[in-house]
Amino acid sequence: MKAIIYARYSSNHQKESSINDQIRLCQERAVKEGWQVARSYKDQAISGASLLLRPGIQQLLQDAMLGSFKIVIAEALDRLSRDQADIANLYKQLQFLDIKLFTLAEGEVNELHVGLKGTMNALFLKDLADKTRRGLRGRIEAGKSGGGKSYGYDVVKKFAEDGTAIKGDRTINIDEATIIRRIFKEYASSKSPRAIAVQLNKEGIPSPSGKDWGPSSINGNRERGTGILNNELYIGKLVWNRLRYIKNPNTGLRNSRLNPEEEWITKDVSHLTVVSDQLWNAVKDRQNSIHSIRAYDSNVTMVRYRRPVYLFSGLTKCSCCGGGYCKISKFLLGCATARNKGTCNNRQNIRQDELEQRIIKAIKDNLMDPTLFAEFCVEFTKYMNKKRINHNVGLERQQKEYKNIDVKLAKLLSVLTNGGSAKVIVTEMQKLEARQEELQQIFDSGKSPVTLIHPNMAITYRANLDKLFTSLSIPEQKDEATMAIRSLVDKIILSPNPDYNKDDAQSHPMSITLVGDLAGILTIATNAKKPLNTSGLLMSDVARVAQSSLDREDLAQQQVKLVAGVGFEPTTFRL
Repeated sequence: MKAIIYARYSSNHQKESSINDQIRLCQERAVKEGWQVARSYKDQAISGASLLLRPGIQQLLQDAMLGSFKIVIAEALDRLSRDQADIANLYKQLQFLDIKLFTLAEGEVNELHVGLKGTMNALFLKDLADKTRRGLRGRIEAGKSGGGKSYGYDVVKKFAEDGTAIKGDRTINIDEATIIRRIFKEYASSKSPRAIAVQLNKEGIPSPSGKDWGPSSINGNRERGTGILNNELYIGKLVWNRLRYIKNPNTGLRNSRLNPEEEWITKDVSHLTVVSDQLWNAVKDRQNSIHSIRAYDSNVTMVRYRRPVYLFSGLTKCSCCGGGYCKISKFLLGCATARNKGTCNNRQNIRQDELEQRIIKAIKDNLMDPTLFAEFCVEFTKYMNKKRINHNVGLERQQKEYKNIDVKLAKLLSVLTNGGSAKVIVTEMQKLEARQEELQQIFDSGKSPVTLIHPNMAITYRANLDKLFTSLSIPEQKDEATMAIRSLVDKIILSPNPDYNKDDAQSHPMSITLVGDLAGILTIATNAKKPLNTSGLLMSDVARVAQSSLDREDLAQQQVKLVAGVGFEPTTFRL
């Protein structure tokens, strides 16, 4: 009987050899029981609080559905999961698949083990969390760190007389403290977080994450105490228990929640002061004044205060840095990286209405040229016909093999009837029957490739587009039309035009490369309600179809994007 082994250790404080020990003990038990161990699955330094975030257990479940084994062996039930709901669900899945669950501690697992041990493991996790919080609270009461490293401080490593590490002590990092005071002074003097971040990046000063500075690194969230400007540790106040973390049962990830202010624990750590009270108060006064300006009537919904999303929002990219283009004023779009971080030199802006007009014109006139699209359809049909011929040849070969198996089975049955070796003949017959079942599954699932497109689609595409653009001016149809138009575009690349001539009315300071999404294009062209499955289409652009499409890999494993150039040429299309 085929079995697999699952092993796990939960933290970096445990040894990796723990997994090897678990596997060795499980293998010894499998030998005693006469089970054949097919493979071992393991998760290293991963908590047992959730199944969703463990690749080893997820791979185990996938292989279980394929019928790769009949027994799961583990050292104990808590190695599989400590979550009560997860272990119950795992047990149900294995039961459904007719797979036994066996542990060295409990033996063959049944409903009683799942109920009692699952409850005990859940209580263990809760007790462990309570003890951890109690230990952290003790550190906080002593004025030490409760975990995590704040920008501006270094961890102090020291040991007690008995050699145990003394944790939680910090000291001020002089260089980082200088940057912190600079940020506070510049903000208090009316400099924006964006401008501060840009200047820090220009000077090559690393951020707390070691990457580029961004406005959010500085501004953060006042209520949650995040960001440089809101860290009360800089004025010698250690605030703990501001947030609590709850695991999302659907994703297994932790979500933070703000605790009531009366539950916060505040301790004086004046020896860690970096910023004076006067400078801190100046920053708070400016934050309060900005907040009061942005305040709104509580009777008005937040929707009115959200920044409006324009037609191609999220699809526009800067060619220089790969970052997004965003609204920098009521009418203008600009590179977000250049404005927020200063690490991109592209300062060229473009009006939103101009961008939309040029892209809409390109979508109408260039994204599906009728003549070139008809040529593409011919080449695509040739390719599909070749795939269909190859498919049929393979199918004929398999059908012939299927018939030969019937002949072989009849001969073996005749030998068995005439007194042949039953053991050998039955084994051979079982192999042949298994192969016949495999072939039958291929026959049942096999389908000839289907041609999805027709030259007349280009005409339908144009007609449907006119309807969509008309719908943009109708309030009740605008949202649906916007989503349909956006589905035609994969991305829009904006770059400064080096050939711009301001005296030429046809010249633009910004050049645009429009990358179309063939799935969306064909959906519009066929009046389909859902996007077509175009994963079988091969070209990177239509102009190269005749030369390259017949040499590409299998249709089912490819994905195509059409680049809208001049007449579908691979050059950049100047919109």
